[in-house]
Amino acid sequence: MSGIGSEMEPTFPKARPEVESLKAYSAPLEGRRGLLRLDFNENTIGPSPRVIEAIRAIPPDHFAIYPEYDGLREALIANLADRSNGRPGLAYPLQPQQIGLFNGVDAAIHAICHAYGDRGETLLTTSPTFGYYTPCAQMQGMAIEAIPYERSDFAFPLEQVRAALASSPRILLICNPNNPTGTRLAPEPILELAAAAPRTLVVVDELYEAFTGDSVLPLADFDATANLVVLRSLAKTAGLAGLRMGFALGAAPVIDRISRVTGPYDINSVAVTAAHAALSDQAYTDAYVAEVKRARGWLTEQLAAAGVRHHCAGGNYLLIWPERPVAEVDAELRAAGILVRSMAGKPWIDGSLRVSIGTREQMQQFWAAYSAL
Repeated sequence: MSGIGSEMEPTFPKARPEVESLKAYSAPLEGRRGLLRLDFNENTIGPSPRVIEAIRAIPPDHFAIYPEYDGLREALIANLADRSNGRPGLAYPLQPQQIGLFNGVDAAIHAICHAYGDRGETLLTTSPTFGYYTPCAQMQGMAIEAIPYERSDFAFPLEQVRAALASSPRILLICNPNNPTGTRLAPEPILELAAAAPRTLVVVDELYEAFTGDSVLPLADFDATANLVVLRSLAKTAGLAGLRMGFALGAAPVIDRISRVTGPYDINSVAVTAAHAALSDQAYTDAYVAEVKRARGWLTEQLAAAGVRHHCAGGNYLLIWPERPVAEVDAELRAAGILVRSMAGKPWIDGSLRVSIGTREQMQQFWAAYSAL
């Protein structure tokens, strides 16, 4: 019989070659409820009570209606432009058409690569950084040029990135502060990079900027640098990670093109309601961020005093290098009810743990468990 002993061809239709060779991004998301979540850099206490009240007040019939987005962009603009309590505001006003709404920033990254990436083009980024950038670019057939952070302090490779921009890569993606190294880059060099490379879409992922204050938004003039896009989220600070609410801000024609490759109702009504409520209670978010900063300072003091190798720069997380195998320490912490994220196999930080920062009480719980191992 023909075919016996030969390799069988798949009986299902093959996807595009880029997808067939793609290694999907995956994360261990299951079984996390009820544990101290220091593994995904989430808000560790939950959203403002206003968010819960707003969700509970949704009329039953509204769940049967397609979501409406009127007013959400304006609410974000008002939040960003607010100069009260020492907030920087905006030097250049934003218009609603300059804001794209996405089902989390992950969806925005995917849409950017879908709209602007193509076979043979290059995504320029750094290494190590957020792992979802690479598969989003690869599924479009893009090549990846990842420039390593410098030295043991993981300094941003500014000169190398500037030199790489001379070849006009299609997209430059900067995570600022970087996940997982915490590397910070001041807004002025980012704006200079964008101005010097008008043919490259310069995307700044600012999910963690609230913990450092290095945002380009207060200075950004999207008319002058139409190739600049800034990503924001309500996941890390406002506690809406489970509802998936992300924003892309930039020149209106660029945001229009990114939005063309998304669905008309990608963000659900509950997320929209929650986002409105979260944006209306900035004081709650500011208080949480301030608590995380205090807890970060406390934990780094304990690590330094104990002689534990660690790296902390920006963001609501830090890296720790255990003296024992990282898999063992990870497993023992989980057995103690604490989740952290192993960086095993990642370039330059292999053998480390990334630990998210929560409240001081939560970090005391972590330190008691870690120091007892």
